[in-house]
Amino acid sequence: MARSNDFWADFRRFLMQGNVIDLAVAVVIGAAFSKIVTSVVEDIITPVILNPVLKAAKVNDLQNLSVNGIKYGVFLAAIINFLVIAFCIFLIIRAFEKAKKRFVRSGEAAAEASATDPAVAAQERLTDAIERLTTTIESQTSR
Repeated sequence: MARSNDFWADFRRFLMQGNVIDLAVAVVIGAAFSKIVTSVVEDIITPVILNPVLKAAKVNDLQNLSVNGIKYGVFLAAIINFLVIAFCIFLIIRAFEKAKKRFVRSGEAAAEASATDPAVAAQERLTDAIERLTTTIESQTSR
């Protein structure tokens, strides 16, 4: 019985870890986003690409593009959907990489700008030396 309790306690700790919860949220958001992407590709982009082809083939629907029962029109649409989605993901990743590089460069520029100027550093050392000298002189004169 004690092993059973240990198992459930371990399982509960596992579930309460942040990684599991983050993963669950990511899966749910990914599923919802997947529906949006699928709709954009199937309902907007693919028809724009395929409508000229369908008109040229004198076909009203992809379901009607077939030879001997082989629905190559549906297969063609699936391939185009895949390519469009892959291209969109490529563009998104590329944009994120550019933004990341820009962010890193701006961080480096800020770090360089915040680096102390030699003239400022010399001025600070001189001010510190004058303050120490003043303190030393005051302590000597008060004796």
